[in-house]
Amino acid sequence: MTGQNRHAFQIRPGMRRGVRTLAPLPTQLVSNEEFPPLPQTAAQRAVEDRILARAGRLAPRLGLSRRDFLRRSGGMATSLLAMNAVFGRFFDVLEVEAADPAAFRERSGAPVFIFDVQLHYVGAGYDPGDAEAGRKGAVSKQGLLGLRKRARRMNPALASDRGTLADLSWENFVKEVFLDSETAIGLISTPPGPYPQEAVVPPKEMTHIRDEINRITQSRRMLAHGLVTPQLGRADLDFMDLQAAALKVDAWKAYTGAAPKGFDRGWFVDDEKIAYPMLEKARALGVRRFCVHKGLPLGPVADYNHPRDLIKAATDFPDIDFLVYHAGLLGVSAAGPSGDVPWTTEFCQAKRKEPGLRNIYMELGSTFGQLVTTNPTACAHLLGQVIDAFGADHVLWGTDSIWYGTPQWQIEAFRRFEIPDALAERYGYGPLTRPVKEQIFGLNAARVFAIDVNAQRNDLPTDYLSRIKMAYLEDGAAPSHRWYGWVAT
Repeated sequence: MTGQNRHAFQIRPGMRRGVRTLAPLPTQLVSNEEFPPLPQTAAQRAVEDRILARAGRLAPRLGLSRRDFLRRSGGMATSLLAMNAVFGRFFDVLEVEAADPAAFRERSGAPVFIFDVQLHYVGAGYDPGDAEAGRKGAVSKQGLLGLRKRARRMNPALASDRGTLADLSWENFVKEVFLDSETAIGLISTPPGPYPQEAVVPPKEMTHIRDEINRITQSRRMLAHGLVTPQLGRADLDFMDLQAAALKVDAWKAYTGAAPKGFDRGWFVDDEKIAYPMLEKARALGVRRFCVHKGLPLGPVADYNHPRDLIKAATDFPDIDFLVYHAGLLGVSAAGPSGDVPWTTEFCQAKRKEPGLRNIYMELGSTFGQLVTTNPTACAHLLGQVIDAFGADHVLWGTDSIWYGTPQWQIEAFRRFEIPDALAERYGYGPLTRPVKEQIFGLNAARVFAIDVNAQRNDLPTDYLSRIKMAYLEDGAAPSHRWYGWVAT
């Protein structure tokens, strides 16, 4: 989105877009374009070296190339074992799982319902020259056309569907999210732009993608945000009317640190003059899910991204659910090894003073993916604190994918992540049990968005994407191990 969003960080020398590795999870920090990426640390390099070395030893014993080994469950087990060796034991994984897929499946347990409430796709403006087509293993537009042709063979009703450039973009999104991960339902989002209608993915396009995916699956697999920019006053309220009536958005997305064209500052959610008319309009329209970017300072003044303003707003609007994206984390570079996780810790402390406040939800997009691969100790503190302050039933799964490639590596990492006993005992954190993780993975979001979990699960074996996935896997395809965000060189 370079050149489209003046609120994003400035691209500097020594930064490049995207990275492809053999490892099934990132071994350096990837940016979702809302913060500058950091160079690979010594610890991350040690993790990468261990992954490649172990894979080089195990792959020949199994009759596989190192690349093919790392694309299978043994590759993920090897990666988690390497993380444990470098950072300490944070992942419940055994040595046997690296060489035995059956052991990996057995210890992973039964599948869980996964609802990712923060997803992004890479639009046509991100890669206008189809440069990705030149990368081995990447999904080019030509390859996506092949997917569409195969889809039409399976469903002749699509024969007359010529598609659009946006369709070609979301097909890559479909591959990464639905073909290469266990994600059942997703909520598509977008970074802001000069005006809501000029966002990286405008609301009209987000809802088009939602409707297209739901049409071809003939089930509810995708939801979409609308955008609010309350500094615009009456123009924003009118646009909310349009989005609710014509586009039927599922939730609102707000960026308090972003300033639309002609403005030089952000806003606060508890500003009764600027924000409350927008919240009153959301209430009147019946779209009472308010998702707000907090943390990862975006925009000209960092303080607007602090989540402290949500306490009063949530108190004054108890019938609106406030979803705090990124869990309010200041940034991965600010998260040290101590129990203090900047901004998130402060917000948790404020919430504990309001135990009756039950309409704030903490979302993990980017936050979990960043911390779990760079600073698992800080990741454990953040999870322990948000669960303690808000409740395990008020934490939501989000990945910020496809900036981080397929969400599957984050799913596997969270499924196996544990808060070490010593840390839990010292700080009073509860264990990350399977029931807790099931709530976070999807049951909480299903409740917020009125999703019938059982009905949706029953639809999955026969829906359209499942049939595409069967053909896709039969063709011998595999995850690309591509991360689409920015990295430091």
